[in-house]
Amino acid sequence: MWTKNSFKVFEQIKDIEASLPFPIKSYASDNGNEVLNQRIYRYFVESRPDGYKVDMTRGREYRKNDQAHVEQKNYSHVRQLFEYERVDYSAIVDLMNEIYKQYWNPLQNFFIPSMKCIRKTRIGARIKKEYDDPKTPYQRLLESADMSDEGKQALILRYQNLDPFKLSEGLDRLLKRFFELTKKRRLLLVA
Repeated sequence: MWTKNSFKVFEQIKDIEASLPFPIKSYASDNGNEVLNQRIYRYFVESRPDGYKVDMTRGREYRKNDQAHVEQKNYSHVRQLFEYERVDYSAIVDLMNEIYKQYWNPLQNFFIPSMKCIRKTRIGARIKKEYDDPKTPYQRLLESADMSDEGKQALILRYQNLDPFKLSEGLDRLLKRFFELTKKRRLLLVA
């Protein structure tokens, strides 16, 4: 998103929820007016079409560690993809959203496995971590008892229509365009 307009944030939240294979159960935000306001509160708590209320929490003021679990994803979900490029103009935001929605998210969620920490054991001053077998988020959702059968069928259908090689090629093509645009922008600013 280019601006911190509260209506735009609200529209993005609805867009994200529409793309998820399950309903949002909780919403954790910082204290900014753009992410914590009456419109979002009414949407999550008062006027849910599915009838349940979303658990809303916010970070505590002056506690920089309250968003640590979100902030740690900045590397794996932003910096690995876009590196440390400065996005200082709005024209590139649509390209970034296309990269995420059409290529990066399907690759990450359907084809790239990750390990989940299942246990931490303290042995003296050391902590030993045990992980489960590597699985994709798609596989974890199919194994989940909390996911509806209709949701699982929709995921299976979506998976069958994806080609990891085409996703990877499209991702590479759009990332190349992204870096060309940011390089041109840098050169214009220097000149």
